[in-house]
Amino acid sequence: MTTPVTGRRQHEILTPDILLDAYRIGFFPMAESRTGPLSWYSPDPRGIIPVRSANIPRSVRKLVRDGRCEVRVDTSFEEVMRACAEREETWISEEIIDVYTALFRAGYGHSVEAWEGGELMGGLYGVAIGGAFFGESMFSRSSGTSKVALATLMMRLETAGFSLLDAQYITPHLAQFGAIEVSRHEYLILLENALESDVSFPG
Repeated sequence: MTTPVTGRRQHEILTPDILLDAYRIGFFPMAESRTGPLSWYSPDPRGIIPVRSANIPRSVRKLVRDGRCEVRVDTSFEEVMRACAEREETWISEEIIDVYTALFRAGYGHSVEAWEGGELMGGLYGVAIGGAFFGESMFSRSSGTSKVALATLMMRLETAGFSLLDAQYITPHLAQFGAIEVSRHEYLILLENALESDVSFPG
């Protein structure tokens, strides 16, 4: 069962250092709404995508090879976040956007973007610490673009030596890419090992 753990009150300030410390012990924040307060989450079971046994669907590999999308990394981080928040109900508040863009400026936040005709049409963002990448959200404005971004991320993480791709929760979309559930105990072991890795995010 997924249980929210309140880690702060509304008057407290969420900082990049607090956020990084939370990731290192298996927690991440979500806002109750676009303007609501935050709660901390550490799901049990936890969704992950095994990096070293990547399962990229054949149709998605074909999309990547076709080159319909130009894939860029870290060129429009905040724009990706705001695109991910473009839905009727969202947990990505302005406070979330502010602190993650600060992480981006500090070199921890990253975006993988799918562009078509010079326009941002899909992508994802997350946080990299050591050999762990914590996927946060993705969006698509054109068929298959978020899948291209995710497939590109998975291939680059494997090449760079990352060992953990945290998906938080499994969705049918992520299940196509081999996402599995592990217990919180197992996740924390995987996390500890990944944090010890001296690797760099593949830009």
